[in-house]
Amino acid sequence: MLERRKTLHRGLDELRIAAPPHLLVECREELFRAKPLQRKPSPWMQFSAMWRPAAALALVALGFFSARLATREPAPVNLASLAGEPVFSTIRSVQPDASGHVQISLDETRRRLITGSLSDGNIERLMLAAARDENNDGLRVESIELLKGHTASADVRDALLTALRNDPNPGVRFKALDALKGMAAQPEVRKTLSYILQNDQNPGVRIQAIDLLTQHQDAAMVGMLQQLVAKESNSYVRQRCEKALEEMNASVGTF
Repeated sequence: MLERRKTLHRGLDELRIAAPPHLLVECREELFRAKPLQRKPSPWMQFSAMWRPAAALALVALGFFSARLATREPAPVNLASLAGEPVFSTIRSVQPDASGHVQISLDETRRRLITGSLSDGNIERLMLAAARDENNDGLRVESIELLKGHTASADVRDALLTALRNDPNPGVRFKALDALKGMAAQPEVRKTLSYILQNDQNPGVRIQAIDLLTQHQDAAMVGMLQQLVAKESNSYVRQRCEKALEEMNASVGTF
């Protein structure tokens, strides 16, 4: 038992936690109010009494340390405001004040519902922000699905092309390709499609890029398709490139 106590104390010595000032004051007051024992304690009781303050201090330190750890990842709490609107709150800290009350620090966010047409500049800006939300794949998919009918906007086109090049989720890239179907003849779109065809890691996305590029055939595609046939590891993508070359009356290999 002594060795276990020593191990506990070594662990506590290595733990550097600054006790709150009010805790030290309360401990001192408790010690001054404590009454000494009237009878002579046994050796075992003397041993227990010697370690009891240390054990109490250990429990206090461990409790305080656990509380600190627990508050590092604050849990969101759903509350309702007096007006009935949903309020999403995160508890950041709790501490007592001088009057004996408890002070709770909250970060609050109120949810609002905004309705409007995509022709509204504010609605469009919010939709573009949603399409770039890195933490929510589903939100990006839904946003691009709604934006695909508004490619007349330069900002929407840029957002679709950026998603097609950079979004890590293939489902989002598929949605961007679908939204760009009617723009496959535009130079900036064809440039991005060529990049996707040569660099995207998803075979389905590459095949879709081939289909869009071959809607408007041009001689500049021949060399790129021939190179892809030579290096493409996916057999279906390679066959699709060969078919596109045949439709363009071009040879499959390079000479």
